Amino acid sequence: MPAERVLEYLSANEPAALERMIAWLRIPSVSTDPAFRDETRRAAQWACEQLTAAGLDGVLHETGTKEKPGHPIVWAHHPGPKDYKGPHVLFYGHYDVQPPDPLELWESPPFEPVVKPAIPGGSGERIVARGAVDDKGQVTCFLEALRAWKETTGDIPIKLSVLIEGEEESGSANLEAYLAANKDTLSRAHVCVISDTGMPSPTQPAITYGVRGLAYTEVILHGPDQDLHSGLWGGRAPNPINELTRVLAQLHDKDRRVTLPGFYDSVQEPTGEERAAWKNLGFNAAASLKSIGLGPEADIGETGWTALEREWARPTCDINGIWGGYQGAGAKTVIASKASAKVSFRLVADQDPHAVARSFQAWLHERTPPGCRWEFHDHGGGPPATVATDSAHLRGARKALQTAADVAPVLIKSGGSIPVVGMMRSMLGLDTILMGFGLEDDRVHSPNEKFELACWRLGMRAHAMLIDEFSRFTSPDA
Repeated sequence: MPAERVLEYLSANEPAALERMIAWLRIPSVSTDPAFRDETRRAAQWACEQLTAAGLDGVLHETGTKEKPGHPIVWAHHPGPKDYKGPHVLFYGHYDVQPPDPLELWESPPFEPVVKPAIPGGSGERIVARGAVDDKGQVTCFLEALRAWKETTGDIPIKLSVLIEGEEESGSANLEAYLAANKDTLSRAHVCVISDTGMPSPTQPAITYGVRGLAYTEVILHGPDQDLHSGLWGGRAPNPINELTRVLAQLHDKDRRVTLPGFYDSVQEPTGEERAAWKNLGFNAAASLKSIGLGPEADIGETGWTALEREWARPTCDINGIWGGYQGAGAKTVIASKASAKVSFRLVADQDPHAVARSFQAWLHERTPPGCRWEFHDHGGGPPATVATDSAHLRGARKALQTAADVAPVLIKSGGSIPVVGMMRSMLGLDTILMGFGLEDDRVHSPNEKFELACWRLGMRAHAMLIDEFSRFTSPDA
């Protein structure tokens, strides 16, 4: 059987696959920092070369404008066998990574990947590096599955397109324009597959059927036209840091609900069946908090909802950064001329990120401190998305996961945001299969990010079996 030979190939060639993943992780593709522009492009070129080696026609598509260029999108296509009748699959991933700061908290340099042994009673054997699980490591699962099919059978048995983005971690600023410009080509696909989510444990695979959306705004509150001596001007003129923190403290009420007018009007409540199914997953909130150094009393959030419900089904607001004034060593008694903060809203169906961003700005304008003015910078985001759980494509994915893991997968949601999921639905009419292999303790976006090798192996096997399942379809939808 071809699928069995593919699995045997993946097992026998694992050392070479691991070296390829390490080579990609070494490239510091930090998309948000202009200092890493060349390295980010090099990471795109690396992915393009891997796709070409697997038998696809890989190219780099430029994004942005001449005045404001973006990072390239990796595009590749394979027409599939002449007699293929199954779905045209569009695979999406991203090659860019979050900034590694603070560097001093890393146990090893973030772009010098290290394979670490299993911890007794803790993590299994794992690779530690920035991008290990988000998302380079997970994308390599798919790349290695393609390679295995090509090497063992001489071809890939499905019709396939691949889109690997380079700006997911910096707001996907050019993705919407790219999808719009290439709508005719992209909309020919029947289903999208993404590997950028997680599962409850290394032995419990999962398919994610919903992700939250995101609206992200940087705010700057301007006060005097110069920094001031706090002894001479304290109590006489507005202090932008004082005023900014006073305003932002009003974002939540006593029940930790967001106070923007109409914020919850479009929220789609989870069904009773969903809440019961999530409860049956046996999620341990206290154990989860303990893993990040907190006690059970730290289980806080919107009143009336469990920790898992708050993560998967409720919108939130968080201040992700705040600064202003003197931050060097020692004392400097100064009133800063301005203060800044970065504020993000995680959104659930059917909230509109653009409407939320406008509402936030209007809310701030209503609270403008005397003598001050606001400046806003939109850092992008994307809509939330919940996908159908009864489609033939998802049934195929569940079967592939069960074959790869020898355990039936569960259906879960994610508190994270993948802007392209909502865009695929709204712009192209595509549903997405979110088949991810990360774990809650993988330290995504934090120092010492990891990807357990057991999860990586499962990811390679699952993608290989998904290709096999789709190759058996007798029509695009069955």
